[in-house]
Amino acid sequence: MTTASEPRPGQRPATLSDVARLAGVSIATASKALNGRQQVRAETRTRVIEAAERLSFSPNALARGLIAGRTGTVGLLTSDLEGRFSIPILLGAEDAFGSGSTSVLLCDARGDAIRESHHLRALLSRRVDGLIVVGARPDSRPSIGRALPVPVVYAYAPSEHKDDLSLVVDNHGGGRAAVRHLLDCGRSRIAHITGDPSYGATQDRANGALAELATEGVPLAGGRVLFGAWSEAWGRGATRMLLSQSPDVDAVFAGSDQIARGVLDALQEAGRSVPDDVAVIGFDNWEIFAAGARPALSSIDMNLQQLGRVAAQRLFAAIRGTMGSGVEKLPCRLVPRESTAPAA
Repeated sequence: MTTASEPRPGQRPATLSDVARLAGVSIATASKALNGRQQVRAETRTRVIEAAERLSFSPNALARGLIAGRTGTVGLLTSDLEGRFSIPILLGAEDAFGSGSTSVLLCDARGDAIRESHHLRALLSRRVDGLIVVGARPDSRPSIGRALPVPVVYAYAPSEHKDDLSLVVDNHGGGRAAVRHLLDCGRSRIAHITGDPSYGATQDRANGALAELATEGVPLAGGRVLFGAWSEAWGRGATRMLLSQSPDVDAVFAGSDQIARGVLDALQEAGRSVPDDVAVIGFDNWEIFAAGARPALSSIDMNLQQLGRVAAQRLFAAIRGTMGSGVEKLPCRLVPRESTAPAA
């Protein structure tokens, strides 16, 4: 049997007004109690919650958001939706947002500053609670603004403004990890073949590799880092040059998996067995190159989905009032495969 104050089967859903009436408080007080506002006394909050439970009251999500000044939506603004680096970041962020029942509005600026400004205005007009800006390459980019009405987190490509919060890959640490793995495999004549020197990530990986070699007192095979293009062709050409100058090389750290595939080809052409004669490790852990190589390629994974998840977590915290600043580096991880088996 139901009481006079409880809804009977077939009745309309309970409203906030019904909860307030049953609890003996004003509608405003009932709203504050259900939304966790500090101005409500503990006994009043308990009475309102008990009334809501008796009435099976479920506040509308949009109404809750408007009361709290939020819409439950965030914007993801990227410059490279087709890129193999930005997509894992977006997937990780979306996973984290989904677990928090937050809707995501995705916009692709395609590397165009005017298009980016248009998307930014559109997202703000929809009253998003916050923004994640994902870069196309891991180099600093202009801030989208310091006077925006919502918090912003930058992922992969850091903002140039020191007070913005940026989450990036620890490429320096990744370079150290690659060389550390080769040293642990018993290699001592290690070369580094990498890509475009204008990329900050290229320099960071190379510096990390050199730092790890210096820590162990091991010279770089060939005497210098071989910079070039992000291509298999460059990997092949650089490896032929390396073998002519340093025929005793026993390991190569390639700055990308694509370059590493070229290294493997050139070593095979030269009659060098991998990993028996020369161990090879790449960077990115791009599945189509790493797992499909023969032998399968060891690589450094940038943990991009985790980067996206952490970016979403930082944005959640910022929306709640805890906004960070500066550049936060997230670690890479080693994915060992057949190309770096320990030396005999």
